[in-house]
Amino acid sequence: MKNITILLLSGLLISSGQVTAKKLNLDLTKVAVSGLSSGGYMANQFHIAHSDWVDKVGIIAAGPYFCAQNSIKTALAQCVNKSSDATSQNLTFQAQEYEKQNQISRLENLKSSKVWLFRGTKDAKIETKVSDALHEQYLMWIESKNVQYLNHEPFAHHFPTLSAGSQCDLSESPFLGNCDYDAAGNMLNFLFSDLQPRSPQTNGKLVNINQQTLGGEPATSLAEQGFVYIPKSCEAGESCQLHISFHGCQQNEQTVGRQFVENNGLNNWADNNHMVVLYPQTKNSMFMPLNPQGCWDWWGYTGSDYATQNGQQIKAVKQIAESLKQKLDI
Repeated sequence: MKNITILLLSGLLISSGQVTAKKLNLDLTKVAVSGLSSGGYMANQFHIAHSDWVDKVGIIAAGPYFCAQNSIKTALAQCVNKSSDATSQNLTFQAQEYEKQNQISRLENLKSSKVWLFRGTKDAKIETKVSDALHEQYLMWIESKNVQYLNHEPFAHHFPTLSAGSQCDLSESPFLGNCDYDAAGNMLNFLFSDLQPRSPQTNGKLVNINQQTLGGEPATSLAEQGFVYIPKSCEAGESCQLHISFHGCQQNEQTVGRQFVENNGLNNWADNNHMVVLYPQTKNSMFMPLNPQGCWDWWGYTGSDYATQNGQQIKAVKQIAESLKQKLDI
């Protein structure tokens, strides 16, 4: 019996001297993305950069593509709780230039996308003109029937949930709003057809991933650890799709632990709908690149190409997503 051993170690099953690792059966033909605040800006950038790959997008409390124009001063002046005439300008010019330079996918790909947008009326962080500009920009590329913009709920700046988080009219850590409102469900039901009901309690598992290993050199500005939520059906080997969820500023694990990852409601819907959820994580930094609140880069702190396929964070997250199919042992 010396040659027959069975060891269970880090998801690897070693039997009779052979190593068998279970891999996710992910269909990465198309992916969906979503995000809140800076994560909403990142979801939009990721969509525009890879519109040949991303065809479903949910954005809460963010503004149009290239709003910051590679400047933190511009970002603060016209893309958050302040707006100027520049906010309503046609910011698609830079996207068109990036398209000519082959730094983003062809803009005509956007025609086949579905986009869900949300802003609460009590949001004091993102000016209504800013979210309006995002809506108007998307309508330049996508038919109105495929874009839903909800801007009438009396919610503050956060990710609205059925029961998790702070009081609904307050915007405070962990930036989840206890609003008796399922933003995750409303978003997913618009983006996808024929969804199964949400699971009252999650029954999948949350797996830690090493973002530095999977994301490579472009992942420098990301935290070492990210997360993947895996429903039981996906763990069992059934074909599953991928949803990438970008947290907001001050909402990464370093700041709020796993509260956003575990309580935003996406995992409940993933359980019954063959959906793996990737939660990439930023890291707080008081040094260059300066990012003390752990925001996603939507103004250029990682480089001037931040909103393109060459952007460090966009490259890293894409590499992480693609690696899950081959390098994640479950």
